[in-house]
Amino acid sequence: MNMRILVLGAGGVGGYFGGRLAEKGEDVTFLVRSSRKQHLEKHGLVIHSIHGDMRVKPQLITAAEPASSFDLILFSTKAYHLEDAINDVKPFVGENTVVLPLLNGMAHIHRLQQELGKEKVIGGLCFIETTLNDGGEIIQTSPMHRVVFGEMEERSSDRISRIAELLSGTKASFVLSEQIEQDMWHKYLFITTLSGLTTLMRSPVGPIRDLEGGRALFLQLLEETANIMSAHGAPIREDIVEEHLNTIVKMTYNMKSSMQRDMEKGTAVEAGHIPGFLLKLAEQYSIKAPLLTIIYQNLLVYESVQHS
Repeated sequence: MNMRILVLGAGGVGGYFGGRLAEKGEDVTFLVRSSRKQHLEKHGLVIHSIHGDMRVKPQLITAAEPASSFDLILFSTKAYHLEDAINDVKPFVGENTVVLPLLNGMAHIHRLQQELGKEKVIGGLCFIETTLNDGGEIIQTSPMHRVVFGEMEERSSDRISRIAELLSGTKASFVLSEQIEQDMWHKYLFITTLSGLTTLMRSPVGPIRDLEGGRALFLQLLEETANIMSAHGAPIREDIVEEHLNTIVKMTYNMKSSMQRDMEKGTAVEAGHIPGFLLKLAEQYSIKAPLLTIIYQNLLVYESVQHS
């Protein structure tokens, strides 16, 4: 059975993974702003990647255009666009639509379930480093280009099997997980730590990590964040802090977090969605998180300067 896929946006994340599905021949439509639509109609969707370059003439739609519902929606947006994005996709959500979110963190899951229907939202996350160049083309340079997805409560279902089949066979990696909630919390822990210290220090990973006391800072932030998650009952593994620290030790010297790249461009950051949400939980459970608090304040100062 042919399944219709709607991808929210055609930027670094949605454009890349949606583009790979379109390249495979799947029925993919991109929900974009009118200016992006005009650009893509003229130039096509272009990906420059170490996994293979591609250009496709994509199917495009804007929120103002009428359309029937889609079978699968790849919900790839930044958290600060969440509410607008929910309103944009609502007209395309039907009785049997499945929503696969690719945002960082966890706060968005409850909002998506509230607004679109709990049974429609599955778990998801992605690992990718992409950016748009001045010509609106997607540049993807690192080996990692993976989406992980799965049912939030049931481990398996007919629909998740159909989705897994749909997403297979592309040049990107789509992985079905039977513990997606744990995977999402684990990524949240990692991204909080990586984005937190790189934005605080205005530096790639290497210079922070390799100076005396650098690894201890990464460990402190991992432990603070994991303590909050554990108090909240998040299903994280006991050894995940050690595993994440080992990953950070092995990262390339010049690796930057996406939040750091956003800060360097002077664009919005996910302050409230990433560290902010965790600090609300910390307050709820009377947990002190001094380093995470400084990181959050740093992002708030950045946001206030940007808006002034």
